[in-house]
Formats: sequence, C-alpha cells, structure tokens
Amino acid sequence: MRSQDPVTEPGTPERSRIRLPDLRRWISPVALLVLWQVASSTGLLSPDKLSSPWTVLQAGVETARSGELGQAFAVSIGRVGLGFLLGAGIAVLLGIVAGLSRWADVLIDPPVQMLRTLPFLGLIPLLILWFGIGEQPKIILVALGVAFPLYLNVHAGIRNTESQLVEATTALGYTRLERLRHVILPSAVPQALVGLRQSLGIAWLALIVGETVNADAGLGYLINNAREFLRTDVIVVGLIVYATLGLVTDALVRLLERRVLRWRTA
Repeated sequence: MRSQDPVTEPGTPERSRIRLPDLRRWISPVALLVLWQVASSTGLLSPDKLSSPWTVLQAGVETARSGELGQAFAVSIGRVGLGFLLGAGIAVLLGIVAGLSRWADVLIDPPVQMLRTLPFLGLIPLLILWFGIGEQPKIILVALGVAFPLYLNVHAGIRNTESQLVEATTALGYTRLERLRHVILPSAVPQALVGLRQSLGIAWLALIVGETVNADAGLGYLINNAREFLRTDVIVVGLIVYATLGLVTDALVRLLERRVLRWRTA
C-alpha cells in the first residue's frame, strides 16, 4: 500500500523558517573598511583629506558624550518630521483629488508637473528671500522633496485601479464612497508606499542641502562647523548619521509595507 503523508492536526502551528542574514553581503563593506584603515595607517591617505575609521569612531563617541551630536540629531529630526508632514499631506490630498476627478486632474496635474521639473534645490535663494534664513526654508525644502514623488505615485496608483474591479463594485451596488474605501484606495496603497520610500530618501537629501547652506543648528551645521576647522572625522560622523537615518526610515517603510500588504501573499 502507498504510504500516506502525515496529516497535520488542526491547531498545530506550522514550523516557521528562520531566515538568517546573508553574511556574504558584509564581505565588501568590511573589506573597504579595512582598506580605508590600512591606507590611513600607512600614510597613503592623509588625515587632512579623510580621517581613519578609528579616528571617526573616536570623534563620534566624543560628540555623543558632549551632547553636540544628540542636539544636532534632534533638530534635524524635527525639521524632517515637519517637512514630511507638510509635503505628504499636500501630496496625498492632491493625488487623491486629481486621481478621482478628471476635471481636478486637468486643473491640478499640469502645474504640479511643471513645478516637478524645476530643480527644487535651486529654489534655495528664492526661499531665503521669501522666508529669511530661519526654519521655514529648510522645512519647505524638505516638503517639496517629499511632495512630488508621493503625489506621482498616489495619482498613478488611483488611475491604475483595475477597471474590472470598479465594474464589479458597480454591479454589486456599491456607493461612490464604498467604492473609494474598499477598492480604489486599497489598490493605490502599493504604489503609494513606493512613493513614500522615494520621498523619504529625497527628504534627507533636501535636508542636507538646506542645513549646509544656512543653519545654526542640526547635523548640517555640525558638518559645516567641522569643515571650518578641517575636522574630517566629524564630517564623516555627520554623514554616517544622515545615511543611518535614511536606512532606518526606509526599513520602517518596508516593514509597514510587509504588514499593510500582507494580503498580497496570503
């Protein structure tokens, strides 16, 4: 007789596979770090050009203990947070309205596309003339960096909703609000999350530029001040913090994406 496969009893949890991190991905970063340290130790790389990894680590510990790094970190986080809320709110609102209404699309999309083609980092002199050298130009710069990618993805996600699903909701007697809530907006979420990841990446880029032009606090000010004293170690510390913040925010969006879009793999 053919042997039967063992039947899993109801309620028995399936064995989840533990995915171990691929250590091979660390080979090249570690190798570059070792080469960097060797080049600095042997004098091939001048400390005036770039400090060694060990010196950068010491500078990071020093600025953290003095509280200078923590204060700059808090200021930069606040600027990105305010700019993100402003830009994301405007982008999602305009993207939904333009995506749902043909007349709104005709009126909203052309100006947005025109502004999108402008190099928003080149608006810094104009923003300074309008708002001075305070916090407003930096926050608006971050908001502009966030708004355009998010708007484009929200707009595209709504426009690309499958027509068969919309026809099915019409046949089922859904109201316009129910169709929006149960079909159109959920269909746009994957595209919107892609735009969110792009927006956060550009937000940090906009913040770096804004803080290095005119700032009296923040990570950009820390880097600029270190440049005046040829402290390349502190400059690298600031850049590492920027990069780490970008990676952390991207990882948070990816985690949100896995949770929100769990239905796609169910």
